[in-house]
Amino acid sequence: MRTDIFARLDREPEPPKIEIPRMSRTRVTLFGGTLAFYLAIVIAVLASSWLVTLDWKIMLFRPYQQWQQLHAFLDYFVVLGQRGPTAVMIAAWLGWRSWRQHTLRPLLVLGASLLLLNVTVGAVKLGLGRLGPHYATQIGSAELFAGGDIFPSGHTANAVVTWGILAYLATTPRARRYLSIGSSVVALGVGATTVYLGTHWLSDVLLGWVAGLLILLALPWFEPTIARTETAVLAVREQVRARWRERRGTVSAPAPADGPWPVIVPQLPAQEDEDAGRSTVGTAHSGRGTAGRNTTAQLTQPRPHATARSERTPTTPAGSRRPPRSRPVTGG
Repeated sequence: MRTDIFARLDREPEPPKIEIPRMSRTRVTLFGGTLAFYLAIVIAVLASSWLVTLDWKIMLFRPYQQWQQLHAFLDYFVVLGQRGPTAVMIAAWLGWRSWRQHTLRPLLVLGASLLLLNVTVGAVKLGLGRLGPHYATQIGSAELFAGGDIFPSGHTANAVVTWGILAYLATTPRARRYLSIGSSVVALGVGATTVYLGTHWLSDVLLGWVAGLLILLALPWFEPTIARTETAVLAVREQVRARWRERRGTVSAPAPADGPWPVIVPQLPAQEDEDAGRSTVGTAHSGRGTAGRNTTAQLTQPRPHATARSERTPTTPAGSRRPPRSRPVTGG
């Protein structure tokens, strides 16, 4: 059984046939209803309606003081909505899936969703400029256009998008169902935690949930662009690989100048070559010339290791100028 489990971690031999979600009528209807709800929340806050009054009631209730035993745990749980840590975790998982399935689509879908999240949510944040509960200046006010950046809640929208991408990219209905439930629980929990900690109004969290859901519903509209981007990236990768192979082949197997194979000519020592091919007189003259050259070479070049010395008994050439060593004369 362990073999089967670990075998599923290996790379698939061929890219699987993945059904890409399309913008169906049901999805278009859901997108339109969600967009209408998004606009209704914005209008309610702009008009300082009952929703703003509810924001103040929850803020003055101070949930973080009512249930202090949850504070330590929720401080860590809310990290699941921060863009940096969640993006790294999800990108690592989707990167492995991209390698296993021979496709860049999971990573490209994540990049497109985060780009849409930054553009849409960031523009509304900066445009409305709402202050958070800890920086509120007037009780009952919507605190809009005051230089803030919390409406809608970025934590909540990011939790919906990053964890919802796993359900969007699921390849089986069962996995999509379970991942949808799990991502919904995480997104709802992160939004409620920000209200508990007092970092966001309730209306901020509501708009963050709706903003993230709009991005997930709109992703099928960007699937053709994602497919074209994947094709372009893979084409560039193949060009780079081809160039690298050409350079590697040129460097590793250069064409010889004189023929298909290099010719290696062994070189013998000059002294042995002349001793074998010349007469005694010629050997004497050649020995005289080579002796001077060898002596100069020995003075200018480093001496080899002692173990490389010849084992032959040195002999005096016939034409050498060195006089023979005289023997001692013994007395008689």
